[in-house]
Amino acid sequence: MFDMATTALLRAVFDEVCEGLPQREIGARTHVASKILEAANGGELCPEDLRQVGRKALSHAPTMWR
Repeated sequence: MFDMATTALLRAVFDEVCEGLPQREIGARTHVASKILEAANGGELCPEDLRQVGRKALSHAPTMWR
């Protein structure tokens, strides 16, 4: 479990990475969230590094438009 500050950071990174991604893209959003959480659980808490993880995940995420 993460503290409130870390949870807020993870949420902010997720929101930034998924900005512009339609809410209905649940598979892509889930994939991004999963990868960000995986990195955070591994000790990665640098905002820029988490953004990079999220962006990479988004570029490889399943989507109904591909």
